[in-house]
Amino acid sequence: MEMVADDVRAFIDSSDRSDDLRVLDEMILAAMPGLSRTLWRGKMWGGTEQQIIGYGVIHQKRPKGADVEWFLVGLAVQKRHLSVYVNAAEGSAYLVQQRSALLGNVKVGAAAVTFAAASDLNLEEFRDMLTRARELSPDAT
Repeated sequence: MEMVADDVRAFIDSSDRSDDLRVLDEMILAAMPGLSRTLWRGKMWGGTEQQIIGYGVIHQKRPKGADVEWFLVGLAVQKRHLSVYVNAAEGSAYLVQQRSALLGNVKVGAAAVTFAAASDLNLEEFRDMLTRARELSPDAT
């Protein structure tokens, strides 16, 4: 995946999930003041083409190979759900894993939380998790 110069607002407005995206985008922006917001496009690890709104740029260490430039938080529309990727960990676990029971009607992966609609999220807990992700990543740009 790589950052592209496409307009994020136009991407949100053109989505069939634009209402949910606007709610989540505003919440993420409020919790991540001063960080960049860019569109990322390309193949994810499983080989699927993705478009993800990335908030903040971090340098993520990889167990094998060189470090990669990645987003601190990512927001994506999938076929049947929305995904938010939070690439921040405290101790040995990603924040989404640590807070999975508090986030609402969601499914949690390693660093991803998926849900059908923004209304499925416990928005207060979600905001707290985003704020903590920002605190843990002071070097994000």
